[in-house]
Amino acid sequence: MGKKSKIWHWLAVALLSLIWGTSYILMKKGLRSFSTYQLASLRILISTICLLPVALRSLSKFNSKNFLSILLIGFFGSGIPAFLYPLAETRIDSSLTGMLNSLSSAFTLLIGILFYKRRAIRSQVAGVFLGFAGAAGLLYSGSLTFNYYGLFVVLATLMNGISNNEVSKVEGLKGFEITALSFFVVSPFALGLFLGTDIKAVFITPDWLFNFGCIAILSVVGSAFANIVYYFLIRDTSPVVASVVAYFIPIVATMWGVSDNEHLAPSMFLSVLLILAGVYLINRPKALQKIKKLLDQNYLQKPEG
Repeated sequence: MGKKSKIWHWLAVALLSLIWGTSYILMKKGLRSFSTYQLASLRILISTICLLPVALRSLSKFNSKNFLSILLIGFFGSGIPAFLYPLAETRIDSSLTGMLNSLSSAFTLLIGILFYKRRAIRSQVAGVFLGFAGAAGLLYSGSLTFNYYGLFVVLATLMNGISNNEVSKVEGLKGFEITALSFFVVSPFALGLFLGTDIKAVFITPDWLFNFGCIAILSVVGSAFANIVYYFLIRDTSPVVASVVAYFIPIVATMWGVSDNEHLAPSMFLSVLLILAGVYLINRPKALQKIKKLLDQNYLQKPEG
């Protein structure tokens, strides 16, 4: 049973990495016809429609015990980040967005320590600092200037960290019910924002139907389906284990970026390595201890002279 469980965990990680790594290029395509607010609102609304039967069946479980948690997960996990990512992509490449998203793991741990009474050892704290150092390197654009639009992605990952921790404390709801309700509670706001935009302008853009299809895939697969899998993974393991997806998202996002002729500076790869090293320390807190032990053993076994 344990082995089967581990297989399911790794399959979930691989699937989520592929889906979410692809989501940034889909946003980029969608922004060619739709504004940031239109894209994000449609993403939330389409996801809500897909999950509406589950949300309606789960309303009886939406009570005072989990009301605040669902609101936090809805706005910080499904709602506000849906606007922040495409807003960032109006000025930065989709591959860079995917790279910065790796910070979710660092924020998951940091928020857990500060507000959810989770414990951490020194190597995990070091991992958080490595992650932030790598993110700073990605945002650095030369001449002591930063690409401030990348900070929208950083803010989104901070919110994801809050949402990830909150999911693990929800009682009486399954993963797909949490997902459905989280989209349901933010959908009225998304609908209001969408109706306030210039919808007619979309139809005069070239290939708007194809670009809408990208948003539809992003919504159905990248939001509704992927969030269900992710929340199941969190409930079956822990927020930190589930955030191991952050290892692979930048790889998939970078591959898509290269295929779309995005510019990738060599320094970006070094920054990503710093972030991934931080993610590794966060998820494998005893790794440094094992390395130190092996080095000590080799030193003791080394012949003198």
